[in-house]
Amino acid sequence: MVALLFSFSVQAQQAKTITFVSYAVTQSAYSKIIPKFIADWKKKTGETIVFRQSYAGSGSQTKAIINGLEADITALALAGDTKKLENAGLIKPGWEKRAPNDAIVTRSVITFITRDKGVKPTKWSDLANDNVKVITANPKTSGGAQWNFLGLWGSVALNGGTEAQARTFVQKIYSNIPVPQLPKDAREASDVFYKRGRGNVLLNYENEAILAKQKGSKVPYYIPTDYNMSIDNPVALVDKNVDKHGTRKIAEAFVQFVFTPEAQREFAKVGFRPVNAQVVKEFSSQYPAVKKLVTIKDFGGWGNIQTKFFADKAVFDQITAKG
Repeated sequence: MVALLFSFSVQAQQAKTITFVSYAVTQSAYSKIIPKFIADWKKKTGETIVFRQSYAGSGSQTKAIINGLEADITALALAGDTKKLENAGLIKPGWEKRAPNDAIVTRSVITFITRDKGVKPTKWSDLANDNVKVITANPKTSGGAQWNFLGLWGSVALNGGTEAQARTFVQKIYSNIPVPQLPKDAREASDVFYKRGRGNVLLNYENEAILAKQKGSKVPYYIPTDYNMSIDNPVALVDKNVDKHGTRKIAEAFVQFVFTPEAQREFAKVGFRPVNAQVVKEFSSQYPAVKKLVTIKDFGGWGNIQTKFFADKAVFDQITAKG
């Protein structure tokens, strides 16, 4: 189910409205960035803007936009979801080149969040131990969960092992998940782990672990630095909707704004790895370097990934059916 839309504005009277749709775990950053942009736009143009915001799993948000949620701007968990909007005719081809940094606005890596003092997974192979009960979301509805799945698979198949060994490894982990139904997104997975007390290792974004720590969590986490996924998060205009709404100029300005040092610092403060070089240097001590950081290109691109792993009856369905 798509999250309810809500609005943030400086002055609601006669305001122009922008609909912004993103994945669940970005809310802590955009709740700070959007008011800054509203104030900046007001100062430059005298215009008041209302932002209608929606946050939910990336896969769910993608389907919602395709099914009629009229997003002007979308910031999804993976370029593969944005590509689906392009294939649906909502975003024009070449959207990656119409924004800085090929439209990748933040990065993250996968982290292991633990609860049990006797469970200290510092490397990927530790997750297959019998006493480890992993919590992760459903990659059918969550972009974050797709990154988790690819991280698990690649830790074997792209790290000296075979695909048969990768399948066995991933099968073992999913068969040990201690909930009857996978959470629908990263936020729900966190609730299952923290609030319901299920499992003893949560696979999640590094930024979620950092944000939880900032809020007072004492739960330890480990970032595997020998191998990890570069979780690249894009932002894009939904061309069909901005043209329909007459909001292209504002939407383009917002996309440019999220790459500025001012906005990038807000991402970095809540745990997202910034892409602005200046801000990367400012926060270098907060983000440990990874020796082998693989990207989507190492998996053959999102088209190949969706067909091979996440399409109906593909590898994920095969693994969970057996589990």
